Amino acid sequence: MGKADLHLHTRVSDGFASVEQLLAWVEHCTDLDVIAVTDHEDVRGGLEARELAAKRGYRFEVIPGAEVTTLQGHVLALFIERDVPSFRGVESTLAMIHDAGGLAVAPHPLSWLTRSVGQRTLDALWQRGEAGVGFDAIELANPSPAGRRTGAKAARLNGERWGLPATGSSDAHHLEHVGSGWTEFPGATGADLRRAIAAGTTRAAMTPPAAVPPAKLALGLAWGYSATPRKVVRMLGGRR
Repeated sequence: MGKADLHLHTRVSDGFASVEQLLAWVEHCTDLDVIAVTDHEDVRGGLEARELAAKRGYRFEVIPGAEVTTLQGHVLALFIERDVPSFRGVESTLAMIHDAGGLAVAPHPLSWLTRSVGQRTLDALWQRGEAGVGFDAIELANPSPAGRRTGAKAARLNGERWGLPATGSSDAHHLEHVGSGWTEFPGATGADLRRAIAAGTTRAAMTPPAAVPPAKLALGLAWGYSATPRKVVRMLGGRR
């Protein structure tokens, strides 16, 4: 079984490590086979990471992605090659991710500690059941504070109603947390992972993350909450 961490952040948005530092950590300090770099509103970190990992011959594979802000909460877009527009309705965003050849995952579902897709939205998508306008998977193992608060409820509702394949991810903004949440899947490559999500043969798992000094955690939270506003300012500046 392969191991993948599908929710990682770098300095491109609100992570504390550069792309280069993240890759070196994964190579030397984890047993991950696949990672997804999912910076807020920005696929550049994932594209850079994939290119650098291939150039250096690292043993793991990088999936480019982004954590996209919708009007109903965050959505992880995996296997994308370009940015997906932010601040749209979740149904429109899901359709755009699929049109771009990507997969959509609901991260830290139901959480009130960060922008998250809620039960009402997940219920509505499930009841609608329209091809291309739904999530491909749901993050049920996320050891961050946002993920831990509502993980059990999300797992229960997924079992009772939504029936989405489960993923696990660290949602790491600090190197020490990388790999503390992971997705197990048959195989070892990104293509294997994608097939496993489609077949519903993934398994979500996590372990308590390593300790990070409280001051660093607090700074990380503040930096994180400003990530999307900073991106919006850059976008507006680029239009002038």
